[in-house]
Amino acid sequence: MIKIDTQSQEFQTELQKTQEFANEVCTSRNLVFNPMEEVNTSTLLGLTRNQTIYDTKFCPCFMVIGETKEEQLSSNNRICPCTPALEKEIPETGKCHCGIFCTPEYAKENAIEEEIEKKRPKHSGGLSVEVCKRILEQPEISHEELIALLEARTLEMIDFNLVDVREWMEWNQNRIVGTDYLVPTTSFYQALQRIENQKEKPTILYCYTGSRSAYCQRVMLDMGWSQVANHTQGIISYNGERTSGEEN
Repeated sequence: MIKIDTQSQEFQTELQKTQEFANEVCTSRNLVFNPMEEVNTSTLLGLTRNQTIYDTKFCPCFMVIGETKEEQLSSNNRICPCTPALEKEIPETGKCHCGIFCTPEYAKENAIEEEIEKKRPKHSGGLSVEVCKRILEQPEISHEELIALLEARTLEMIDFNLVDVREWMEWNQNRIVGTDYLVPTTSFYQALQRIENQKEKPTILYCYTGSRSAYCQRVMLDMGWSQVANHTQGIISYNGERTSGEEN
């Protein structure tokens, strides 16, 4: 697992170049940034990380396949701004997979929805064992449900793994209390080996906005994992307890 000091002068200089690159993408393709600034920050950090490690702006929401530079460039890895985003995702949904590049119409509509969401009351409550098990069987889990499930797990009513599929630098800065494993998307297959023997245990994945975790969810189900749920709203909307820094 590669650990990068995001506060280093080298990284900050590269981050500024990535911001300029993203600005040019928006200008040249008549796009705008996501109205949720946290989405843009997370994606820019991921692109900078990949540029630092691979010397290429591989999409931070997907695995980087290949050991050598030649293998990576020939393995159809997404390079920002990626062709699937420009030709399919943005025209059909209004935004790219990572969410940073949007149509002006999408940005305007979702800025309004975000304001409504901020004003909506948040709540969670104790659940029965049966209800908890039914929630774990769902393919998608909200942040209220995740908070309740973590509470139920603390009371030993149920058991599951909570897996963060973001990168180490994101995990180190801010993660959900109760996270059991970090399995970064860019090195997913290698990192997943540490819990390969837990395929039958219910697993909940989360990332920043729910896009990377949805991608990893499909991969794990294809690999034979029996029960994998996605925290669709991501840590960006999680209003439960968080922590940061290295584990003790």
